[in-house]
Amino acid sequence: MGGELIPPAEAGRDDVLLEWEGAPVTAVRLPHLSHSLEHLLDGLRRRHGMPLAELDRKAKQEVVVALEARGAFTVRHGVETVATALGVSRFTVYNYLNREAAARADRSDGPAAGGPGPRAVP
Repeated sequence: MGGELIPPAEAGRDDVLLEWEGAPVTAVRLPHLSHSLEHLLDGLRRRHGMPLAELDRKAKQEVVVALEARGAFTVRHGVETVATALGVSRFTVYNYLNREAAARADRSDGPAAGGPGPRAVP
């Protein structure tokens, strides 16, 4: 997430103090959430070895699902930031999110969950 280690004596009230056997050893200063989103996007760019906008549709959908799992869309302007990085519209990002939510709902309603199983499509 891009946190920074700082000496315990410099820790502020929003920093996370880490202790070992009851004694403070270091503190972690967490970045602003918007910086964390950029850090996540940078990591995904490195993992894919190319700009996210150059990924195919399926890979972009997987990126959106991974970012949602990490809370990327709770950040103000998160959808816009991700859409820009992927080279798609906000509507497309919302569409990917809605598809994943529907797929999760279908999985939880399937035969393994005691639900009705596959549905006929007209």
